[in-house]
Amino acid sequence: MSAPGHPTDPTDPADSAGPTASAGGDVPAQRRLALNEDWAATVVGLLLLALILSGLWPGWLVP
Repeated sequence: MSAPGHPTDPTDPADSAGPTASAGGDVPAQRRLALNEDWAATVVGLLLLALILSGLWPGWLVP
């Protein structure tokens, strides 16, 4: 461990946070973005499926 006011050693095994972790143990911002994109794609896919199965959107229009 380093003294206060000195930079930490990146190879120090006592530093368990690592470079990708954010403060408070939350999910990193990049992972949150990917999760949001996954949910958006899921919602769009389910919406298209519902429109096709209900007959409001012709099946030939979606490859």
